Amino acid sequence: MNKLKLMTDQQYMFGAIFVAANRMDTLMEREFKKFDITTKQWFLSIVIDNLFDKPPTIKEAAREMGSSHQNVKQVALKLEQKGLLVLEKDARDSRVIRLKLTEHSLDLWKGVREEGNAFTEALFKDISEEEKGTARRVMEKLLSNIAEMDR
Repeated sequence: MNKLKLMTDQQYMFGAIFVAANRMDTLMEREFKKFDITTKQWFLSIVIDNLFDKPPTIKEAAREMGSSHQNVKQVALKLEQKGLLVLEKDARDSRVIRLKLTEHSLDLWKGVREEGNAFTEALFKDISEEEKGTARRVMEKLLSNIAEMDR
């Protein structure tokens, strides 16, 4: 008998989240290799571009990514070496570093966007809008619970 069928929905979902995250990361790493970027570099760029109206601080980006300041800084430094990001001191507080995408970065992401859209379409194939809405609400609750546990 298949042991997955014996798991509670909660046990299955807990494991499935890890499996899905790992498999998506592996697939995306393979796709991004031709652009000489990693999924973490892509994710940081997406967070900066989509969640902020002005260049965020490392701390702000880390919070949105669910990552540490140190990890985000390391990813940012790699992007800076590739000419895709500028780390600049804040005008008001020189201790604060802001993350700013370069024009070169914006051009790269335009090229990657089409492939990203195709990847996302394939990933969500045969999943209805209602199912996506339910999954969104579940993920929002999980993320809220995680934030509460982290306090």
